[in-house]
Amino acid sequence: MKQSYPMAWEDRPPFLLSFFVSLSLLTFLSVCHPGSTWTMNSVATVRAGSNDSAWEAEVAGYADVAKQIIDLAVFGAAQNRSYRRLADFTDTIGNRVSGSQNLEMAIKYMYKAMTQDGLDVHLEPVKIPHWVRGKESAEMVAPRAKSLAILGLGSSVGTPPEGIEAEVLVVRSFEELQRRGSEAPGRIVVFNQQFVSYGETVAYRAYGASEAAKVGAVATLIRSITPFSINSPHTGWQDYQDGVTRIPTACITVEDAELMWRLAQRGQKIVVRLKMEAKNLPDANSFNTVAEIKGWQHPEQVVLLSGHLDSWDVGQGAMDDGGGAMISWEALSLIKDLGGLRPRRTLRTVLWTAEEPGGVGAQQYYNLHKVNVSNFDLVMESDLGTFTPVALQFTGSDAARKVMEQVVKLLAPINTTKLEAHGEGTDISPWLQAGVPGASLHVADSRYFWFHHSEGDTMTVQDPQDMDLCSALWAVVAYVVADLQDMLPR
Repeated sequence: MKQSYPMAWEDRPPFLLSFFVSLSLLTFLSVCHPGSTWTMNSVATVRAGSNDSAWEAEVAGYADVAKQIIDLAVFGAAQNRSYRRLADFTDTIGNRVSGSQNLEMAIKYMYKAMTQDGLDVHLEPVKIPHWVRGKESAEMVAPRAKSLAILGLGSSVGTPPEGIEAEVLVVRSFEELQRRGSEAPGRIVVFNQQFVSYGETVAYRAYGASEAAKVGAVATLIRSITPFSINSPHTGWQDYQDGVTRIPTACITVEDAELMWRLAQRGQKIVVRLKMEAKNLPDANSFNTVAEIKGWQHPEQVVLLSGHLDSWDVGQGAMDDGGGAMISWEALSLIKDLGGLRPRRTLRTVLWTAEEPGGVGAQQYYNLHKVNVSNFDLVMESDLGTFTPVALQFTGSDAARKVMEQVVKLLAPINTTKLEAHGEGTDISPWLQAGVPGASLHVADSRYFWFHHSEGDTMTVQDPQDMDLCSALWAVVAYVVADLQDMLPR
């Protein structure tokens, strides 16, 4: 008798092939891994070749998990919790500029709070800039007396003790400064640039002092980088160029910049007296604050959530970036509180120190951990406010984007199913440059730069329901990606 052998796959009738694929998917949808009551364990053979339908099926199976997280955050016992945590934190500590005692108090506060929350918490030491504002004042003494509201810029030098009194040159662009460079020696240059976007206009704050110094100016006063003002100055970091004289620099209000522009257009001589005690001290010791839920299957692989703990030395730093820090903690709390949930990979929240001077703490974290870059599955940063969430922004390969498009569909209960391009953030940028997928939170941020880096950045800006929605989004995305059978494709 001739022995018969099973047909090769290519020889099987199409209906049989469809049957076996369907059976595999049904098997895949029915299996739960031991670390979670609700989540599934996909079958590796179904994933072969990063098949889009396999990813889609696996992610869709997390719908119940996502709803559990959302219900807890938005309607359940955790409702308003991230807001209350932020209020307690900012009301207790206040603002937290790099190098300050307040920042170190904030780190100790968060270490204790997250430890008491049952998370695995540790501190990683770093060195950070230490700039001190000191007393500062500005006054227009001609053509009439008027006090000017100012905020010195981070890393600025101070004036001599007696201050600087000089005639003002008002310009509206770097190009105008170059054209009128012969008028600049010995003067205070006032930049009255128009706000186009933060990314474009911030160049005047960052580089205005050095550009003015190149043509002989003795100080700069820069129109605050904001589209809206109620006579409120906004601070921020500035960068001196090597080999260029370092001159004092501060931001003034939109109103005062426009006033001096109008006076100059009339041909009136403007004189300003500026006093600043600002100074740069040696780098200070600080810490990045790290909290984790260890993965049950691949603890060495990481989904990282983050916000920065430092702020400027005005307001409360509630919006920038207390809210981002709190939702990154809250995401872990939500997963922990749903006792049956434990992801395959480690969920790691990092509260960065010294973001405002240019991502200093985050860069040192990257330098320390980049040897394990292949184990970082997704890096997430919230640093543009925690207002009503609109979408998730994502940077990664086309294959990873297809997976993330399925993940955000799980957010349908809170109507944030949109995936946008360009996940970004100062603190995660080194990882993105190394090819790690990255995500950031897009919120309804039209008012963000009204309060940014100003005395207006307080708890009054925050809304508890918005923070609940942001926390839910952050937790769902982080958990699902951390629990998928495979890491996101690079």
